[in-house]
Amino acid sequence: MATESQIAQAVLAGVGGADNIVGFTHCATRLRFELADVARADTDALDAADGVLGVVPQGGNRLQVVIGGAVAGVYAAMQNLPGMGAQMSDAEVKAAARSKARGKFAWADAFFEYLSDSFRPILGVLLGASLIIAFTAVLDALHIVDFRADDKSASWVFVDTMWRAVFYFLPIMVAYNAAKKLDIDPWLGATVMGALMTPDFIKLGNREHFPDLTCVTNTTLGTDDCTAHIFGLPLQMNDYGGNVFVPLIMVAVLALLYKGLKKIIPTNVQMVFVPFISMLVMIPLTAFLLGPIGVWLGNGLGAGLAWMNTNAPFVFAIIIPMVYPFLVPLGLHWPLNALMLVNIQSLGYDFIQGPMGTWNFACFGATAGVLFLSLRDKDSQMRQTATGALAAGLLGGISEPSLYGIHLRFKRIYPLMLAGCATGGITIAILGLSSGGVKTGAFAFTSLLTIPVFNPMWVYGVAIAAAFTVAFFLVVTFDYRTKEQKAAARAAAVGSAPVHAVVEDEPASTPANPTTAVAAPVDGEVISLEDSGDKVFASGALGTGVALVPTSGSICAPVSGRLATVAKTGHAFGIKTDDGVEILVHVGIDTVQMDGDGFEVVVSKGQRVRVGDLLATVDLAKVEQAGYATTTLMTVTNSKALTSVQPRIGGRVRAGEMVIDVQR
Repeated sequence: MATESQIAQAVLAGVGGADNIVGFTHCATRLRFELADVARADTDALDAADGVLGVVPQGGNRLQVVIGGAVAGVYAAMQNLPGMGAQMSDAEVKAAARSKARGKFAWADAFFEYLSDSFRPILGVLLGASLIIAFTAVLDALHIVDFRADDKSASWVFVDTMWRAVFYFLPIMVAYNAAKKLDIDPWLGATVMGALMTPDFIKLGNREHFPDLTCVTNTTLGTDDCTAHIFGLPLQMNDYGGNVFVPLIMVAVLALLYKGLKKIIPTNVQMVFVPFISMLVMIPLTAFLLGPIGVWLGNGLGAGLAWMNTNAPFVFAIIIPMVYPFLVPLGLHWPLNALMLVNIQSLGYDFIQGPMGTWNFACFGATAGVLFLSLRDKDSQMRQTATGALAAGLLGGISEPSLYGIHLRFKRIYPLMLAGCATGGITIAILGLSSGGVKTGAFAFTSLLTIPVFNPMWVYGVAIAAAFTVAFFLVVTFDYRTKEQKAAARAAAVGSAPVHAVVEDEPASTPANPTTAVAAPVDGEVISLEDSGDKVFASGALGTGVALVPTSGSICAPVSGRLATVAKTGHAFGIKTDDGVEILVHVGIDTVQMDGDGFEVVVSKGQRVRVGDLLATVDLAKVEQAGYATTTLMTVTNSKALTSVQPRIGGRVRAGEMVIDVQR
């Protein structure tokens, strides 16, 4: 049998090489390709390749290669092959799919995707800089070195450059990512922004070099606002280091110009004249107009929140941690993150991160509660998930592993976590009254390692501890699972408990009681695979079986055995009986594209189930509204290894009634 790497190499050659792949992803059993030229794919060679179960053209430039249970490993192996680095990742393919299927307000979806994708690629360096800042804050707190002193030694000034580089050149990084998001030359976006950060541009605001500068003092910020005169036109001089609103506005305008030029300039001279004209127009436009507008916008929003923090600090400290749990999953927190950076640049400090930190620690406290229960219940899968999420949170200040790995899967957690958020917000509001709230002079991911960058540190420490503790004890006390989900966890731990019951274990099937039939996984009408509408299943590449047009959204186990596969999206399940019969249940056609929306899984991989145990519930109406067929397909994937597999086609059945006869 070929290895995953060998299968990946054969598939890559069969689809025409890396340069022929526009994008690819996978579902529970197959690789899905979008090709530049489908004629370059050698489907016969693909079909004959060891490890490939079948090839299904989907029309247009799309192609499916059926792999079976090893699909995830083959997908990962393909990602590592030469030439594949530039291909779209699974996350990028999903992002592209989301962009094609927007919600009611498409402009809002596009706006927040633009913000999110402009920042997400640089989170790593932001986190790295955050930890360096935390290190310097600890040294400062221990009086080893005064990092605020003007006469620091060259060695410690060099340490400053390690983290300042990230924030000073942040506008160039954001411009690059924003341009890439809008499908224009990212280096052009970076160049336009970089022009406003060169020593020559900065020198224009120096009175020693240009004594005709006009300067006024900004009493709010305590800074001098100077205006230079360029070809007789007034140019407001700004320090754009660390500013994020300017590149976001600039790139949006640049994209309109760039794409317009591409339409009117002949293709053979676009390489020269599109960037030339873009720079000639956008650098002055950004310097004279867009830059000052971006600075004004950022300062205005920051001043508005500063007013609330000053005049209604109690309300402000509670609102921030209470709204963040809803902003982060939707990607709506990016404007606030941008404001934090603007505050640090304009005011010299930020007042949002302190209250925000209480939400983060309430999130981590809830995760710690889940970890405690998983240890108590010997739930190994959840223990691994919670351990990784908690480590990422407490040490890195990253909430996404907790949110997406646990909290959004178990809806009971959110009310318990919100109680922790409220507790932390109230604590920081009361204790911070005398100091005007909690402030920080650095953009820091709120983790245990960055506590020293907040002032007053003791107020921040008490508030995050309160948020963490309340969320932890509420989750431990009230649990985060429904009765069915707790039963599923116990079943996974002991190896044989029924999913939908809380009492009495029953022995699983054994070779002494061989599998002779496969039950319907759902109520509905039984039809043949050939009539299902799915070419892959109809081809028999995944084994002999049946299809059901469901009348119920309850998907149940068709045999007793162990779950070998549970798709995270809830659309596919693989079960292996104790005597070696392998069953695949696939809910709907192409429903992997729904990314789990409308599917609620109540079991986990490795868990034992019995015939009739609930695997998942599906909102059939939502599947249909999304444009996908609800037809549920079921096959015996190792049919060729068995003596006989006979489907029972026709008629209506209820879940648990036999629809396939099996002989060993």
